[in-house]
Amino acid sequence: MKSHRLLSEGNFVVIYSHVKQGGDDWAFFDLFRLKGGKIVEHWDIQEKIGPKETWRNSGKFYSRVPLKQSLQNR
Repeated sequence: MKSHRLLSEGNFVVIYSHVKQGGDDWAFFDLFRLKGGKIVEHWDIQEKIGPKETWRNSGKFYSRVPLKQSLQNR
């Protein structure tokens, strides 16, 4: 699993990840609601990532700023 983006606002956090399962590439989106510093709710969705030639944009995880650099600037 490779996490590409972690975003938070208020008591919500979402993590965008790339996972390999059975030779296939998957996009995972996990949304958490926090209360008192603990996870109290979790929602997720997974979507199979098709071949690059089928993408209609730069891809799910495209960013001009790498995650590590983005977190350092917080």
